[in-house]
Amino acid sequence: MRKFLYLFIALLGFQLSIAQKFTKKIGMNSSNWNETDNSVFERFDNRETLVLSSGRITVKGQKFTNGTIEVDVFANSIRSFAGITFRRQNDNMEEVYMRMHKSSQVDALQYTPIFNNESNWQLFREYQARVSFKKIGWNTLRVEVNNECAEVYLNDEKVMSIDNLRTNQNTGEVGLFALFSNRFSNFKITQKDTVEVHKACSNNPTKANVITQWEITKAKPYKEKEDLNFDDFLKEKYTTVATERSGLLPISKYIRKTFSGNFEENEEDYTIVYTTIDTDQKETRTFSFDYSDKIIVYLNGEVIFKGNNAFRAKGIQYMGHININTNKLYLPLEKGLNKIHCVVIDKANGWGIIGKLE
Repeated sequence: MRKFLYLFIALLGFQLSIAQKFTKKIGMNSSNWNETDNSVFERFDNRETLVLSSGRITVKGQKFTNGTIEVDVFANSIRSFAGITFRRQNDNMEEVYMRMHKSSQVDALQYTPIFNNESNWQLFREYQARVSFKKIGWNTLRVEVNNECAEVYLNDEKVMSIDNLRTNQNTGEVGLFALFSNRFSNFKITQKDTVEVHKACSNNPTKANVITQWEITKAKPYKEKEDLNFDDFLKEKYTTVATERSGLLPISKYIRKTFSGNFEENEEDYTIVYTTIDTDQKETRTFSFDYSDKIIVYLNGEVIFKGNNAFRAKGIQYMGHININTNKLYLPLEKGLNKIHCVVIDKANGWGIIGKLE
């Protein structure tokens, strides 16, 4: 019996050592990180820490595919953002971050994909969580990544499930994100070679009548006082792009803005997206849609709608999230080919359009 007990303890120790060897603690010092002008390493609270005043910083020579990423963030009641970035390739990555000044509010924690250096949280209302942060000491943020899915934990409590990581990148750099300064410590990565296949991610089918592809132009600077000429739209070069299953077109995924990466300090850009409707008779159809930030809608060359759905456009707490049923236009269609052109204008936080024809 005693021999069996010793053998069990030895096997348990071996299994623990196997598990532990895949966990890597990244020291908070310049030898481990690709330093930026906004990063400072210093001793604080008897720990090695990193103070990141703004922007992103990555671990030297480290790629991440599946597994767990964990970091401690020091409590902060001043408006700021602090989080984890992973699978970063150039200016595209996944990002989960805390907004500790929003403790106990519905959007205290958020996930967003970063496309071409632009955050897109306005487009993904479903990926935010009401959480409460510690007001003193350290808050631990952990992300467990499993192929296209992820689960987010705050202080060892599960607070969010992400059923569809949006960048389509299965590997890349890993690191940290901050805005308006935060202090980080105890950064750990646990890599997994294999994933839990029983975790099924969402695969909702596209609903009927949803527009699933658009023709789209490159981005251009938008000057509100300059008149747009519809005849110029017909001379543009368009590229066909596909929406997500929901019908959402995350525009920054396909085109790079001329002004990006500076949040509300960006200048406005615009793109023209269009679709066609072919009918065998005169009829009226309903166009249900939403957008971010602003839009001008043309039907067969005539302006039929202008709108502003920007962050804080309708009050300090207005988020500017989008919903396909928010706006409805009744389109008087001619027999034959009809064209809907949309000028979609954006400054920051998510550039997109979603629509359906009924």
